[in-house]
Amino acid sequence: MRRLFQIAAWLLLLTIVVLSVVPPEDRPVTPAPHDFEHVAIFVAMGLAFGLGYSRHLVQILALMAFSGAIELIQLGIPGRHARVSDFVVDALSVSIGVGIAFMLAEYEPFAGLRR
Repeated sequence: MRRLFQIAAWLLLLTIVVLSVVPPEDRPVTPAPHDFEHVAIFVAMGLAFGLGYSRHLVQILALMAFSGAIELIQLGIPGRHARVSDFVVDALSVSIGVGIAFMLAEYEPFAGLRR
């Protein structure tokens, strides 16, 4: 089960990178609010990394740095906008995801993922 979470974590990270660097006209548009899209994918990624790997504090810090890097990369992409508010939402969301994973690891059926 841990391996599935690891695969999901890296696929979500790759999805975030692709969606963040494609030109705006190539990015899929959903009816969901902008912040909800960010919260959903970053919580999911944090949850997947948290259940797939140990060292939760290191994960939170690394994934928060990733959140900042994604925003900085967008500075160099025409039509994309780096926003401090997006960084804050993403960093908080990924931290919540890892935190939920940490709590879930204490309960069955996730107890096998406990470190």
